Amino acid sequence: MPIAALLTKLFRKPYQSVGPQQAAALVADRAVLLDVREPAEWRAGHAPRTRHIPLGQLSARLAELPAGLPVITVCRSGARSLQAAALLARQGRQVHDLTGGLRAWTSAGLPLQAKGGRPGRLV
Repeated sequence: MPIAALLTKLFRKPYQSVGPQQAAALVADRAVLLDVREPAEWRAGHAPRTRHIPLGQLSARLAELPAGLPVITVCRSGARSLQAAALLARQGRQVHDLTGGLRAWTSAGLPLQAKGGRPGRLV
């Protein structure tokens, strides 16, 4: 294997980064949008059709994610979701990370909702 190909393989991210529109399209195609923020953040507002597992609980709750479906990780700005994406990739999952988090999601004009489908807000 040529050295350039070997270096690319060794240092590439084990997940793909996606923007808000691509994430929404993947969710429409059955991908799981996984919000890894804390419960208070989740209650204030989250993307529709999102599963919620806080980052600190993810390793113990991996079985709650459906097998065979891609997972898109998301948090407020992208830092926690990167950690979640790396963890899921190590478990052999097909993973995408939403670049810029829910800040990017809302900036793209995509909705947030709170309990009962009410409009949500980003905290």
